[in-house]
Amino acid sequence: MFIMDEIRVIEIKKSIFADNDKDADALRQELKQKGVYLLNLMSAPGSGKTTTLIQTINRLKDKIRIAVMEADIDSDVDAVKIQEATGIPSIQLHTGGMCHLDAEMTRQGLDNIALGEADLVILENVGNLVCPAEFDTGAVRNAMILSVPEGDDKPLKYPLMFSVCDTVIVNKTDVLPYFDFDLEKCKAYVHMRNPRARVIPICAKTGEGVDVFADWLLQEVKQWKQS
Repeated sequence: MFIMDEIRVIEIKKSIFADNDKDADALRQELKQKGVYLLNLMSAPGSGKTTTLIQTINRLKDKIRIAVMEADIDSDVDAVKIQEATGIPSIQLHTGGMCHLDAEMTRQGLDNIALGEADLVILENVGNLVCPAEFDTGAVRNAMILSVPEGDDKPLKYPLMFSVCDTVIVNKTDVLPYFDFDLEKCKAYVHMRNPRARVIPICAKTGEGVDVFADWLLQEVKQWKQS
């Protein structure tokens, strides 16, 4: 006989997040012991993540040792592009159709990197403003790129993404005159979600402003290794 009172309701989503948070904390501690800084870089598709990474890495690769993990549903285009443009180790992670990486997936990627030869590992997450923000990857910091053509209201529409990011890079500033994008409004919207977030305007195509992001990242790595 079917008895309604005996049905157990299991909060699967809550359980998944809790388990992932534990895995992420453990991974962060392991990276701390090894002196490796992991940056999780997120954005929508087409925002300029890979171009920004190339510009940033070429400014830092003679100062610290860097490796990159490129996450995509398929293809190895970005990993090849990074390696050819910078000469640093780059691996491709295929998510099997999933729109994000979690801590265990990140660990699997790190297992294929010589961590003893890296001070900084950059994870270029899957292009998406929703799913990647929900899962802690074990990174020390989260950063995201918002491109000018996407609009200055994205912090209002995707609150979690902007809440979890320590740094927001506003890319493609060279096309500001052609879009209805108010940089000051965008900064205000970001700080509504995260008052401590740093907003850095750049143009990855020309390199303008990239030095500011590269300097921030270099200081982050040094502080992580010294603390």
